[in-house]
Amino acid sequence: MKFDRPETTNPIDQMKVVGQPVRRIDGELKVTGNATYAYEWQDPDGPSAYGYPVGSAIAKGRITAMDVGAAEASPGVLAVVTTLAVGDREKGQYNTAKLFGGAEIQHYHQAIAVVVAETFEQARAAAALVKVEYAEVQGQFSLADGRDTAQKPKDVDDTPPDTAVGDFDSAFASAPMTLDEEYTTPDHSHSMMEPHASIAAWNGEQLTLWTSSQMIDWWRTDLAATLGIDKDNIQLKSPYIGGGFGGKLFLRVDAVLAAFAAKASGRTVKVALPRPFMANNTTHRPATIQRIRIGTEQDGKITAIAHESWSGDLPGGGPEPAVMQTRLLYAGANRMTSMRLAALDLPEGNAMRAPGEAPGLMALEVAIDEMAEKLAMDPVAFRILNDTQVDPENPKRRFTHRNLIGCLETGSERFGWSERRRPGARRDGNWLVGMGVAAAFRNNLLLPSAARVKLDREGIVTVETDMTDIGTGSYTIIAQTAAEMLGLSVDKVVVKLGDSRFPVSAGSGGQFGANCSTSGVYAACVKLREAVASALGFNSDDVVFENGEVRSGNRFAPLAAAAGVDGLVAEDKIEWGDLSKTHQQSTFGAHFVEVGVDVATGETRVRRMLAVCSAGRILNPVTARSQVIGAMTMGVGSALSEELAVDTRRGFFVNHDLAGYEVPVHADIPHQEVIFLEEEDPYSSPMKAKGVGELGLCGVSAAIANAIHNATGVRLRHYPLTLDKLIGGLPEVA
Repeated sequence: MKFDRPETTNPIDQMKVVGQPVRRIDGELKVTGNATYAYEWQDPDGPSAYGYPVGSAIAKGRITAMDVGAAEASPGVLAVVTTLAVGDREKGQYNTAKLFGGAEIQHYHQAIAVVVAETFEQARAAAALVKVEYAEVQGQFSLADGRDTAQKPKDVDDTPPDTAVGDFDSAFASAPMTLDEEYTTPDHSHSMMEPHASIAAWNGEQLTLWTSSQMIDWWRTDLAATLGIDKDNIQLKSPYIGGGFGGKLFLRVDAVLAAFAAKASGRTVKVALPRPFMANNTTHRPATIQRIRIGTEQDGKITAIAHESWSGDLPGGGPEPAVMQTRLLYAGANRMTSMRLAALDLPEGNAMRAPGEAPGLMALEVAIDEMAEKLAMDPVAFRILNDTQVDPENPKRRFTHRNLIGCLETGSERFGWSERRRPGARRDGNWLVGMGVAAAFRNNLLLPSAARVKLDREGIVTVETDMTDIGTGSYTIIAQTAAEMLGLSVDKVVVKLGDSRFPVSAGSGGQFGANCSTSGVYAACVKLREAVASALGFNSDDVVFENGEVRSGNRFAPLAAAAGVDGLVAEDKIEWGDLSKTHQQSTFGAHFVEVGVDVATGETRVRRMLAVCSAGRILNPVTARSQVIGAMTMGVGSALSEELAVDTRRGFFVNHDLAGYEVPVHADIPHQEVIFLEEEDPYSSPMKAKGVGELGLCGVSAAIANAIHNATGVRLRHYPLTLDKLIGGLPEVA
């Protein structure tokens, strides 16, 4: 099905099942421990062996020698596979040396060997016996030091790194009111609960891999290239994922090690990365340095805005696109954005929940507040004044649906924004109390997505697609879609996900998963509806599916009657036309936060939070709310505690576990409220929906920073907003 014109009326508009607060159909399996995650599968042919990785002890250089004799002689050891034995090859989306293969060391904890043994403990003990000699080279590990040599990167997702509209320099120089500030965000770790884990089993040339992957087909394609085998010889299974946040978008080393280890040992092999490997071996959100300049008229209208960002990655990598939202969020005739990339020898920087917008808004939305303060304007009013209904860089291109003003106004009223006072003026015992606001923005991304639907003679519909569920509710919204299209209740729909034998879906990432995967299911259901009508001899133009029956005029029949003995099967894929090129598709929101800051210690506590989201049709308010409150929680961590500390001498992240890398826990999170504005976007998809899971993160950290300023009068521009950065400014206001 080609989606190339705005949607009109379709069966989803009935909203009998879609849009309703259906409880997660996979929820009981998860809370009872019956959902099988990657490391929990059992080989029916016998117990699995265990693989334990060996990581590089240096950040840059080459391996000159490796002695695995002691490891091979260790009790229970079945095989030792080294990076030298695999060899240096260019394969797949990545140079496999990044994952496993070759003597060159590109970053600390790069996998250089895997030890396979009968038990986990034996494999771990033997891995410690592998002796390695290196020729170490001094690397570059500091973004601040690499800033001056940073280069203009390649296009980011077909988008140029630099843009310019009008004459920013002249407009900024002549603006009555100006702001010119610098902000920094640190490296962040995904820190999902479930580790990167895989189980590999070979049957001749056929490989079965149980793993934790957000994108089944991407992994299968790259793993085939890495192993040098045909893609059709690999079956990938990932029905349940214990969190990903972008860290499981691309093929990771646990899958590669498990495959090599299983081949070498002749056994089914389990590999789970230890927590330090998850920080240093896999991917992370890169640190940024951001400079923002804003010029306005006396009345607050923006006349000039510029956003420059510096980030780092391994040679050949890409930038953190932190300027993207600034190209679209606020009006202003004279504009400039740029990204620069420093070559750093730290572990790979790559996608983490809302790449670009999340760290970009951490800076931009603080700068917007600072500009409002200079103008003596309410920060909500300043944002509303500079709203736009067209792409500021291309005014002929309108937004399909943009209700940022509605988000700000609704949030202001619900949160009690009128009670906000001047900085440092409100106190509750030992706590200085303040409110903050920030806009939320995330683009609506579209990927092709396919599904297969089957109707059996019992009237049960089974949906098959390789779509994944990373805790987002994919099982439930896909079931709701099929149920709505075929006039059934959700309990009459079986959903099967995360298997490469199924049609290729959009996968989970970029908040595109829900909208795209349900659109693929919609397309397949349209074909099944046609097949049902044909089987029953009904006119497909006026057929109605309702309450398990099919009606056409005065005729009706049970849906199950169309299945016959063998059942009916239909398969289709949603493909996208040019609507996303002719019109700008984005999601919007507003975050409101109240904090308390201890007058003596500078400790910050979030007291309450509100998110108002404008993101098309909400397919399930229960699962959507879950996504947003999880994102809001992540935003608290980004604001107040999360930072991968870099050892700039040795080139690794020091706090590489959940003891040293501090994420929010239940005690850190107060009351959270989420409001979804009622809307549909017919330009987006047949579902008229958009994504929302990453929108809930974008802007949260800036809202907290702005609330801290309102509470204390201290302006912080460098994350995380820890008490040591606050305490020096507190005595005056406290």
